[in-house]
Amino acid sequence: MNNKIKAAVAGAVLASASVANAGITWDAGEWTVDMNGNVNAFAIINDSSDTEMAVGGLANTKSNDDTAASINTGLLPSWLGFTATTRQNDIDTSVTISFQPGASVTGGLGGGGAEEHRQAFLTFGDKSWGSIKVGKDLGIFGSTAILNDMTLLGVGSQGVVGTAGGTTTTLGRIGTGYIYADWNGQIAYTTPNMNGFSLTLGLMQPWNSTSSAAQDSTTAVPTYVSEVSTGSTDQFGFQGQGSYSWTGDFAGKVWAGFFSQEVTGGADEDRAQAFEAGISTSISNINLVAYAYSGEGVGTTALLRDGFSSDGKMRDSDGGYVQATYVIPTGTKLGVSYGISKLDDNAVDAGKALVEENSMLTVGAYHPLTKHLNLVAEYSRVEAEAHDTVSDAESDIFSVGAILFF
Repeated sequence: MNNKIKAAVAGAVLASASVANAGITWDAGEWTVDMNGNVNAFAIINDSSDTEMAVGGLANTKSNDDTAASINTGLLPSWLGFTATTRQNDIDTSVTISFQPGASVTGGLGGGGAEEHRQAFLTFGDKSWGSIKVGKDLGIFGSTAILNDMTLLGVGSQGVVGTAGGTTTTLGRIGTGYIYADWNGQIAYTTPNMNGFSLTLGLMQPWNSTSSAAQDSTTAVPTYVSEVSTGSTDQFGFQGQGSYSWTGDFAGKVWAGFFSQEVTGGADEDRAQAFEAGISTSISNINLVAYAYSGEGVGTTALLRDGFSSDGKMRDSDGGYVQATYVIPTGTKLGVSYGISKLDDNAVDAGKALVEENSMLTVGAYHPLTKHLNLVAEYSRVEAEAHDTVSDAESDIFSVGAILFF
């Protein structure tokens, strides 16, 4: 992947006033406006043979046939973002707003698909003391894990029970190697770059714990819900991440982060928390990534999803992924990655169709046809194993498409 596309990906996923998004810019009085984004779509074939799946499983289930075809966006939604920046009174200030239109519907009169609004935030600061972000943006915990995921340019897992298509995005490696950072209301401070080291700490909107339900694809009726309703508290959530980057022939980055939020409403009125660590290194045309996380009460796939059992007790979870990519002389990036996310059960879960682990093996080819346009082909094998050993499921996902950044 060339540097232009790398910058565009970073801008689309982690838009920040302190980093140019490599888009279309113009001056408007005292402001510089940056319009940036991407459009992508993929032809996806999902081959599944199982009719039932565990709570929290990410392998697709069989519908009318073993295969399901769709035209859909990949892990990145199609994106249109605007960032306006200025410097006044020795302070750099900015505002960012973005829109994410859907690319697929599964029936007539669908209005063209769903639309999301993932970003609306302001920043202010200076390179001498750092910057402060106020508003809604990508969360801190898990953000670097998703940014290094090669399926960011592709599809990965579809993660839709019994269906295919009609979603704003696919899941990529979310839930099969890391928990989704998601889009959070936050007030976050980032230090200046101190010889390669930086730290971000955030005060976050507290979230409710949510649950999944297993479904029989022939009836679409939930057969098991994994938890009672567990609410957020009168306390904020906290997230943070520190990193160290270095350059040279052997360049790289190491990072570590945390998530913490008190949760009430169950038997465990306690603090859900998780920790993460990762490394990304590059030498010549080779890039290697390794990442791991562990937590209690945070669940799997999404933060606080299936983190509590039906008696209100917290469940433990952990996972991670490894990835290797190589850029051949034509500029095509070839990659292979494997990841797994595990969820422990509690005594009340015995004999129930709760997911034990979601895993995915992905191989992909990403070819820069121009400095803005990538052609993508991927194959992913998704497996969901249940604690009851009966509700296991697996899917083979083939996809080809294109993604263009501007």
